[in-house]
Amino acid sequence: MNHPPIPILDLRASIQEQEEELRQALVNVLQSGAFIQGPEVKAFEEEVADYLGVRSAVGVNSGTDALILALRALGAEPGVEVITSPFTFFATAEAISVTGATPVFADIDPNSFNLDPQKVGEVLSSRTRILLPVHLFGRPADMAAMQAIAEKHELQLLEDCAQSIGAKLEGRATGSMGAAGTFSFYPTKNLGAFGDGGLVVTQSASIAEKVRKLGNHGSLERYHNEELGMNSRLDAMQAAILRVRFRKLDAWNYSRRKAAARYNQWLADVDGLQTPEISPGHVFHQYTLRILDGRRDALQAHLKSVGISTIVYYPVPLTELPVYRGQYPKFPHSEQAAAQVLSLPLWPDMPESTQQRVVDGIRSFFTNRAAAGLPR
Repeated sequence: MNHPPIPILDLRASIQEQEEELRQALVNVLQSGAFIQGPEVKAFEEEVADYLGVRSAVGVNSGTDALILALRALGAEPGVEVITSPFTFFATAEAISVTGATPVFADIDPNSFNLDPQKVGEVLSSRTRILLPVHLFGRPADMAAMQAIAEKHELQLLEDCAQSIGAKLEGRATGSMGAAGTFSFYPTKNLGAFGDGGLVVTQSASIAEKVRKLGNHGSLERYHNEELGMNSRLDAMQAAILRVRFRKLDAWNYSRRKAAARYNQWLADVDGLQTPEISPGHVFHQYTLRILDGRRDALQAHLKSVGISTIVYYPVPLTELPVYRGQYPKFPHSEQAAAQVLSLPLWPDMPESTQQRVVDGIRSFFTNRAAAGLPR
């Protein structure tokens, strides 16, 4: 029996479920004529701020812009060092460099894939001003340790929450535990728009005002530009879409956790791989395995041959990318992760039968190797 290919992410069911609401939301914006800023953006900012337990939220053009604007608002500039992870998407380090500040990297904890607080302590300097942990794959970083480091060394703590909206630690949402937090609404995120979008959240009125000003050409008052900024505003169409989709976020995150638990259960007895820990608050933007003993690429090729999509997030540590290569030491845990990680298909309300096909594909790879007399 031929099965249809399994994508890494399938949003069709979630969109169809809300199709009429989404259509009406867009019609409302069309009829209002308010396409830049306006009531939809304001309402979305207020709803997310309330959900996260923060004072202010500022909608911007993308998750990357959110990082750049938040960094600038926190004082990133030439001569300043910002500590972050080498095992994440390029935008995190790129945003630091774009401000003129210097990215400084610390290795990850191999269990969580997040920044290792002990390694952070090893790279602190007199120029360090900002600590930027990433809540990778939807798993919260060790924020108690990050907060302690930031307080002891008088650092600004900025959370990269691009993959973690809805994730919590001891009842506190990611994004609410630092000086500011940044979010991405790229369509593949747990809360995705139908295009680009981003958000900066903060407990500080002055930081929120600074972000808003910088994202509006350095101006809070028309034709009164106080500094060099940029044009970065969340548009009303995307805000209207996000308001509708936001209503399902908690249910979708719960469904992701359930799917991750099924994967863990069904793969528990498969030698040659390591399943992720389902820690409290993890919202599984990605379900990411470690494939051991150098067999990751072979398994990925096998799964592709049977119609199962997978993705490697991330195949190259940031320090080994051409733009940064040769400027930093080696980071063994990040390099090992880059060589071993493989993300499986996962989306809200993913059918169990589809998950079972993915598991069967993985099992067949290891079974075939054993039958051929190869190490499993």
